Amino acid sequence: MICEMCGKDGARQRLLTRSYGKNESLLVIEDVPVIFCPNCGERYMTAETLDHIERIKSSPKTLATKRLVTVAVFK
Repeated sequence: MICEMCGKDGARQRLLTRSYGKNESLLVIEDVPVIFCPNCGERYMTAETLDHIERIKSSPKTLATKRLVTVAVFK
């Protein structure tokens, strides 16, 4: 994969867990695709991923399941 920051080949996608908010409004989203570049050290999310995260954050009650904290799986 080509890195969008440095333009070199070798970037890889990994699935991470990200958390947003705190206390009663804490939302955890699992399996978020994040791009890592070994050449420049940058890590970033695509615009599509960021848009999807915003949709999850705007409707956590319908897109997430309750656990000890609110957790959603990025799909």
